[in-house]
This record gives sequence, structure tokens and C-alpha cells, in this order.
Amino acid sequence: MKVKRVMFIRPGETDWNRSNRWQGQVEIPLNEHGRQQAERLAMFIQPLGIQTIYSSDLCRAKDTAEILASTLQTHVMFDKRLRERHMGEWQGLTLQDIKSWYPDQYTNLRENPFTYQIEGGESRQQVMSRVRACFTDIMARSSSETIGIVSHTTAIMTILYDLVPDSNPFDMEFSNISVTTVVCDENDNWQLSQLNDVSHLDGMPTLTLGGVTDYDM
Repeated sequence: MKVKRVMFIRPGETDWNRSNRWQGQVEIPLNEHGRQQAERLAMFIQPLGIQTIYSSDLCRAKDTAEILASTLQTHVMFDKRLRERHMGEWQGLTLQDIKSWYPDQYTNLRENPFTYQIEGGESRQQVMSRVRACFTDIMARSSSETIGIVSHTTAIMTILYDLVPDSNPFDMEFSNISVTTVVCDENDNWQLSQLNDVSHLDGMPTLTLGGVTDYDM
């Protein structure tokens, strides 16, 4: 069976999201609000027919995926290639810290957003390469029409950039526990059908990230 719909899910809130710290690949769990967000999403998507969930193995994604899988009565397949961008020596810092302590490097990041590699970390281009390979493998082995992928802002942005050429995901916003959906049309092209949907929260607060200055949190 061919995959026809993919729902990309950003993890729920963590304490580091709340304090605006760049998490990268640091193992930060969901906070209580984040767990409640995931539970709200699980109830909302239960009728949508997700048969399989793939997820980053980072703690905040794993927590989210396991809450979803419990309600949906399905299983999770973890893959480290779906992790957030490794932020190297910037992990745990706020944006203001980075601007103050690494002004030249930050300028380089802004001027070369795809190719700049943070010391000890990754470039956006490197993230795109591993996420693309992971998505290709998922498509080759999945037997479900609708799947969920729990991943992170940069990873989701890069795969959308690859799948939907007319979109510009790096200018889009992505909220905690948001759902962004792509569907495969009759010509086997992926189309963006839903962006940063948080309607399932029904007014529950969520934090939003977007743009080159803060997408790697």
C-alpha cells in the first residue's frame, strides 16, 4: 500500500522552549504542559487513520510519539535521522546569548543559512541530507496510507523544502505540537495541504518558532 498522506508533528512544549533556549539534540523531556498538548492532539487525530508513527529518538519527540501511539493503539518506529539539527557549542543558549557571545558566527549563520556549520554541530544542508534519506527509507518500507512523523522544526522545514518545491518553509512558523500535512496527488507529487495546524489545542497556549533566527529550538 502506497503512502498517500504524511502528517509532520512537532513535539510538545519543554521547559527549554519556554525559556527560549536552543535545544538542538540535548535530551530535554516534555514538561507537563507539553504532555497535555500531546494528549489533546492524540484525541483529535484518533479518527484520522494514522496506522504508523515514525519519530526522532530525542526525548521530547519520543515522549510525544509514545503518547500519540498509546491513544491510537499503534506502534512507533524511532530513527535518529529525524533528530533536530545539532547546534554544537550553541546548544542550551538563548538567541541573545548567541548574538552577544558569538556575533561573527551568528552573522555568518544569517548570511549562509544552508551551509554554515556551527562549531561541533551541523549545517542545515547536512540536516537536509539525513532527513531526505530517512524519508526515502520510510516511503520504501511503509505499508500504511497515512503516517505520522514526529520530528523537529529544522528537520520538518528541510523535508518540506525537498518535497514541495513551490513552498518556502524556512519563512513559515511551526508551533509546539503543530501538524503540517502533505498529500500525494495522482501524479505522485507532494502537495502541502495543512500548515502549522494547532486547531486541536482549542485555545490551549503553544509557543511558535519560525525564520532563520530561531528555527533550531
